[in-house]
Amino acid sequence: QVQLVESGGGLVQAGGSLRLSCAASGRTFSTYTVAWFRQAPGKEREFVAAINRIGTYTYYADSVKGRFTISRDNAKNTASLQMNSLKPEDTAVYYCAADSTTGAIRTLKTYNYWGQGTQVTVSS
Repeated sequence: QVQLVESGGGLVQAGGSLRLSCAASGRTFSTYTVAWFRQAPGKEREFVAAINRIGTYTYYADSVKGRFTISRDNAKNTASLQMNSLKPEDTAVYYCAADSTTGAIRTLKTYNYWGQGTQVTVSS
């Protein structure tokens, strides 16, 4: 099992940047695919980005491609989401997720381990 704790959320103006971090417990972090999802008020939780076990492949939602970058450091049991050129529509609670699966990485139900979420608010 793995426990995930997000940090780094906050309030930022449109065009600004934030870096979210996901700290994982356990010694098997390197065996997990890691993803970020987000959920805005009144909307379903949606895929944002994912990274494979060794960090060689990354995947992004079209809405964030070119603005967000997902990364991981298996030696430190951490994953990050660098968010640049933020827009008001990026406002949401952002969740870190992990699972040992390698398939359907954009699908919410794929992930069995979730953090508690961190709020990101982008003002216009």
